[in-house]
Amino acid sequence: MRRIAAAVTVVIVLAASALGSARVDPEPVEASLAEPQRRGGWGGGWGGEVGAPPKFPTVADFDGSWHFCRLMYRQVRSQQRGLGWGTDYPNADINFSIRFSELTKTQVGLSKGEPNHLVVRPTDPELFQCPFVMASDPGSAGFSPEDAAALRAYLLKGGFLWVDDFWGPWAWDAFISEISKALPPGEFPVKQITAEHPIYRMLFPITKIPQVPSMQYWRGSGGDTSEMGEYSPTAHMSAITDQQGRIMVLMTHNTDIADSWEREADDPEFFFNFSPNGYAVGLNAMLYAMSH
Repeated sequence: MRRIAAAVTVVIVLAASALGSARVDPEPVEASLAEPQRRGGWGGGWGGEVGAPPKFPTVADFDGSWHFCRLMYRQVRSQQRGLGWGTDYPNADINFSIRFSELTKTQVGLSKGEPNHLVVRPTDPELFQCPFVMASDPGSAGFSPEDAAALRAYLLKGGFLWVDDFWGPWAWDAFISEISKALPPGEFPVKQITAEHPIYRMLFPITKIPQVPSMQYWRGSGGDTSEMGEYSPTAHMSAITDQQGRIMVLMTHNTDIADSWEREADDPEFFFNFSPNGYAVGLNAMLYAMSH
């Protein structure tokens, strides 16, 4: 029943946003010294955040319908409070797919009655069947020369990588170092994506990127949103584009947008504070990826 109620509320709140009603923005709060309850890294393990095994694709999965694709990468370092590639997997993938089918006319693929979410590695040929792929905790990632070559080919051929849930300057620097192996900054510099960009208004009007903490941190800190205190004061959106300006790599830094999907039915207060805005960002990003 909680999932049904959350689904109805997401639809109502997002529909209101589309009609110009007031948005539910999280209130800024002072940084807290409390530490979150997230633990350790996966150390190369293959389980998701709830221990779910990765669902690798088969030929039959690519039937012309849309699938949420998640990037499984090799974890080479542990970021503070990071959980590796399986962060937010699989519930964020499933919940977002459900809302994407409800709020757009997209035909979402199904498997055994639930959205057919898939996991791909950089060198998997199936990556090229995914017009969109998401990676969480990307500051933990390490790309081999083969990984970098495959990602470069995928992105330059029209692919779209969204990285989310990495906090502070160290995780940022680590990811930029890795993605530069595929897209050197001299050729493909990182750009700030401001509110004038079309991605802010693909379906829902967005005025800023919300700072979404993990639910555990938010609860344990008494409502703080900056997981790294003074080192992650605000969320921002950046990107790497091709020569025509199409976003190839979207980066939502100092925020965990996917946790607003994963945790939508876990805590009503967390839901009302973060899920509507998190879904608005996600739906806009997805529609941009599918139309550019």
